[in-house]
Amino acid sequence: MKKLSILGSTGSIGVSTLEIVAAHRDRFHVVALTGGNNLQLLKKQIEEFHPQVAAVISEDSARELRGMVRSTGTEILSGIPGMIAAATASDATMVVAAIVGAAGLVPTVAAIRAGKDVALANKETLVTAGHLILKMVKEHGVSLYPVDSEHSAVFQSLRGHRIEDVKRIILTASGGPFFQYPSRKLAEVSIEDALNHPNWSMGKKITIDSATMMNKGLEVIEAKWLFQVPVEKVSVVIHPQSIIHSLVEYVDGCVLAQLGTPDMKAPIAYALTVPERVPTGVRGLNLAELGSLTFFEPDMERFPALKLAYRAVADGESMPAVMNAANEVAVEAFLSGSIRFLDIARIIERTMDAHQPHALTSIEEVLHADRWGRTKAKELLAL
Repeated sequence: MKKLSILGSTGSIGVSTLEIVAAHRDRFHVVALTGGNNLQLLKKQIEEFHPQVAAVISEDSARELRGMVRSTGTEILSGIPGMIAAATASDATMVVAAIVGAAGLVPTVAAIRAGKDVALANKETLVTAGHLILKMVKEHGVSLYPVDSEHSAVFQSLRGHRIEDVKRIILTASGGPFFQYPSRKLAEVSIEDALNHPNWSMGKKITIDSATMMNKGLEVIEAKWLFQVPVEKVSVVIHPQSIIHSLVEYVDGCVLAQLGTPDMKAPIAYALTVPERVPTGVRGLNLAELGSLTFFEPDMERFPALKLAYRAVADGESMPAVMNAANEVAVEAFLSGSIRFLDIARIIERTMDAHQPHALTSIEEVLHADRWGRTKAKELLAL
């Protein structure tokens, strides 16, 4: 039986993970959960799965949650120490890292250092600290299993083949809700418009990232580290139907792809059970019903966030961490109504323009770069 610590259990990935656990209780046992501000959902999860430990962001929330689940016997912790305690729970054999944003970096690092295998749904861990994470993974003898549908597709398409034989990794992107939007209308995009993703049900931050295509930019950087290939070998194609989740082209001209109905339970389940597979309840694929699949080159002028991500990885060193930090600040500002949709990329670019990349030799330095990026982006927002 695999014993799981789920970081970010109240988010969309965490909820889907627990649905898989509930369907296969003979295979999985939950030992720790962490959640955000949705205490009612976390209470329900604690009562259903009986983890040893649960952690929330603030001590005020922890105090409230303790009163809500007093009879369960679950220990309620708070803050970064609580998140680390959940990530390093002694009984856990795998950690599902699904906390959104750079906030997921520290507990994921703690899990790796504690010798836990990681099912990685947090893009920012590798985006901000890829070279350090890979070094830790090797030092501690653990495995990283991708949860993102695109990276899971690449992972599956690589199995049984040599990375040396890869010509190109092709990440597919839905294009989000504005793929065919007239350019003049992008300046008028509302929060509701941007959150209306055509294919996937995700949290607000990731949905906005999909609308700007920053999500795909983060995935390009993540793929570089996860599969240890030069970024020049990672490309993006728009595929509005989200049926082909990504592809791998080999030097002999063969291309392998993974297809499926857009549903995160499939890649989550594979990360939890590889090399085995289990039923997920995901609807099967009817190709005749689909009729056709379409593909387009991404327009980096209309979606400058993707170009900025390629720039960040080319600049290297601290720039991806700064770019990611600026993006998180700008997305939060957009969701609060403080800036317009097109301002997101502008804030990121201006933050990057103000930064001089420098080497990152420790997680502490990564966190410092993240703080610098947030501070600069907030300064620019105030202008």
